[in-house]
Amino acid sequence: MPNNRIKFRFEDLDVWKSAVDISLKLFAIADALEKKKLFRFTEQVRGAGLSMPNNIAEGSGSKSNKKFVQFINIARRSVFENASMLIIFCKINLIESNSLNELLLELDKLGRMLTSFSKSLEA
Repeated sequence: MPNNRIKFRFEDLDVWKSAVDISLKLFAIADALEKKKLFRFTEQVRGAGLSMPNNIAEGSGSKSNKKFVQFINIARRSVFENASMLIIFCKINLIESNSLNELLLELDKLGRMLTSFSKSLEA
């Protein structure tokens, strides 16, 4: 990224950075699903994957912490949506259990980060 571009508030948030990292891994899964012509799954994974960092970013533009917390809650709910999809994908052999376990650990950590961040905004 060029050093002279405008930087948004959310870009400095560790919780946003973590959400982006996970969403990139979800996009890789979506790419694999697309190759199997599972287009509905692909669309769902990409949407839920983007929901996490995008809601953090959108909430960071709120005028109040109360509104920001609402967006953090949406991002947190997307963590659970992604976990559910991944568990189901593993059950129907679309992803391997080692990939599932790694991503579930990352999603759990992100969920905890979001909860802590939300509490800090409410304080």
